[in-house]
Amino acid sequence: MMEKRSYNIFFDLHTVSGIVISVLLYVIFFAGSFSFFRDEIVNWERNETVTVRKAIDADVDIVLDSIAKKYALFGRDITFRRNYDERRVMVNLSNSKDTTVTQAGDFFYLDTKTFKTTGYEDSYTLGEFLYRLHFFAQIPYPAGYYLSGFTALFFFFAILTGILVHWKKIISNFYTFRPWAKLKTVWTDAHTALGTIGLPFQVVYAVTGAFLMINIVLVAPNVLVLYQGDQQKIYEDLGYEHASHPFENKKLRQVVKVNDLVVDIKKKWRDFDVTEIEINNYGDEGMHITLVGEVPNAAKFTGLGEITYKAATGEIVGEQDPYAPTSYRDGVKNSLYRLHFGDYGGYGLKFISFVLGLLSCFVIISGILIWLEARNKKHIPEKRKRFNNTVGHIYLAICLTLYPVTALSFIVTKLVPRALDPSRQTILYSVFFLSWLALSVFFWWRKNNYLTNKYTLLAGSVLGVLIPVVNGAVTGNWIWLSLAARQSDFFVIDALWLMISLAAFYTLYHLKKPAAMPVLSEDDSEAVLSDFR
Repeated sequence: MMEKRSYNIFFDLHTVSGIVISVLLYVIFFAGSFSFFRDEIVNWERNETVTVRKAIDADVDIVLDSIAKKYALFGRDITFRRNYDERRVMVNLSNSKDTTVTQAGDFFYLDTKTFKTTGYEDSYTLGEFLYRLHFFAQIPYPAGYYLSGFTALFFFFAILTGILVHWKKIISNFYTFRPWAKLKTVWTDAHTALGTIGLPFQVVYAVTGAFLMINIVLVAPNVLVLYQGDQQKIYEDLGYEHASHPFENKKLRQVVKVNDLVVDIKKKWRDFDVTEIEINNYGDEGMHITLVGEVPNAAKFTGLGEITYKAATGEIVGEQDPYAPTSYRDGVKNSLYRLHFGDYGGYGLKFISFVLGLLSCFVIISGILIWLEARNKKHIPEKRKRFNNTVGHIYLAICLTLYPVTALSFIVTKLVPRALDPSRQTILYSVFFLSWLALSVFFWWRKNNYLTNKYTLLAGSVLGVLIPVVNGAVTGNWIWLSLAARQSDFFVIDALWLMISLAAFYTLYHLKKPAAMPVLSEDDSEAVLSDFR
């Protein structure tokens, strides 16, 4: 049994760490929940269907010929990468190693169906926005990455202290829910029960999120000490970069067909999907072609493979068999990526992760309300009470307004014509952040948590129901037609918002205005905290 002093220390640490990161954590979980459907959101927004998942589904040789009409390719490193299930692939052209080629390198997206190229701003979508919001990428690099990473790290700390605080009664409290009791008891029961349900999910995302965002902090000392500042070398050893090959400045007599290599590798490794193609020293005697991809999750959880050909001779100079036993380095790294992105279990896992993410948001909100309630004591000076209440109003206003703001952004992005694609990123930023700021300030000014909860639920639900209506009116892809045509991306987003809105309407129907909150005595305040013990 834990000593009372130790218990109080862990309880205070859990409370303080939770309150400090609560708003940041809410944004991470809310935006992160929608990020599970990033690809579906992108395809829904662009009104584009995707028939091939994972693999680069383009004739790469034809693509290279089309690119060669605009760029001198000799001596360049060329990378094609398909990170997401969308029609566009990323293309990166380095500067040529031939000093006579003065044309600079470039980065763009290429539509594998139309071969149309677009820049980053032209290709920006709401799906990309929400995905990047969940690790604060809108804040200039690296500040946003570090902020989200250390938030995840402190969240893991809050989870550990929460387990220690609740350990004595974690089982009994999980089965205790008193919806007709006092409001503070309901909050405590919900916080404990839902926190316990989502515990494995939260631990996984705290650990993997911290790893993905702040691993550079762990790598930096090795770069300086073990690798004498050679960042390229350490990234190659960690598997984040492919080995480079020397440029010989001698033109190949005949450039090898990349598609032939793709066909060969698919014969060599069963069900292998090529997701990345890297060409070093294009058209040169030192040209090498690296094909990177993976086998289906059902075949192997971390079945990543890679093979490198020397173009001049066709010989294989490097190979990583996806069906061979996975190395410790790749097993740890790839497992952390897979666990974080939740891309190994189909739509079932996505929906479960989405719900658990929103439940985590509720745990954060209930934690804020418990913190406010527990500090409503008679002996606390009025000035401090006003400060605590102000903090609560600000926190809830920022968090709860995310729901209607996100729903509004879905409608706006569908109404913005494709002709405005070059300005789409600016439009999304303006709509999302300005409306979020305006609503947050308004509800903070009202200083009424009940009204904040009620009207954010109402506004978000009404806008959420309108999302499939607007989509149908603009594109003709009504939800029943998408279902009949098996256009899963379109149907999933429309259905998701209908389910969210119906759940919010149900909550709103049962939402009751609380009675005037009395100031707690010391004994009453202690009773609030005793529910945790």
